[in-house]
Amino acid sequence: MDIYKINDIAELIEGNSYVGRGIIVGKTPDGKRAVSAYFIMGRSANSRNRVFTKKDGVLYTEPFDASKVEDPSLIIYAAVRSHENKLIVTNGDQTDTAWEGIKAGKNFHEALKVRAFEPDAPNLTPRISAMLEFKDGDFSYEMSILKSIDAEGSDCARYGFSYPSKAGLGHFIHTYVCDGNPIPTFQGEPERVAMDDCIGCFTEKLWNALDADNKISLYVRYTDLATGTYEEKLINKNG
Repeated sequence: MDIYKINDIAELIEGNSYVGRGIIVGKTPDGKRAVSAYFIMGRSANSRNRVFTKKDGVLYTEPFDASKVEDPSLIIYAAVRSHENKLIVTNGDQTDTAWEGIKAGKNFHEALKVRAFEPDAPNLTPRISAMLEFKDGDFSYEMSILKSIDAEGSDCARYGFSYPSKAGLGHFIHTYVCDGNPIPTFQGEPERVAMDDCIGCFTEKLWNALDADNKISLYVRYTDLATGTYEEKLINKNG
């Protein structure tokens, strides 16, 4: 077994009907850009009734058809938000928790200590989060998963990961292993995945690999490490 294998992200996803929500962070092979991506999937009509929108530099999940919203509590939130030299990406309203905590002087993992997994028994969906910190023409990144310690949801287990950026390497964390009832929670470390110099190529590969019935939206950002400017791609299945 090659524990240092860098996987093709399409090979990790294709044929898996439900990996849930996913975050990818890494560096392009040319070493010039930071990659961050977030996607959402859904099985219920309420979950599928969503789109990504950008407002004032913040990425939000919003209803596609507001008249059909059943419960907005766990599906409508700010997913990508920045503060100074930091970019926060999460699968829930803990984006705002991390953002407020960092503005108050806390580090990423300290800010998330007040949060836990989602209250959606029996699935007990984990909260996955990432933060990129840009400095001196480079960046490092943190990833986090907050998940139930048992099937009953009696307490929260907290896992944090810290990475230096390495050209061509990224890490992928997602909420579920696969579909099920209840849905099995992601296990282990974030998966090592290959990055691409071409944002369009990477976006297309990731979108096409996601299950056609359950994928909803995808957002990909490539940040130029020399200038801080970024290019982005946004795909919504609805609309």
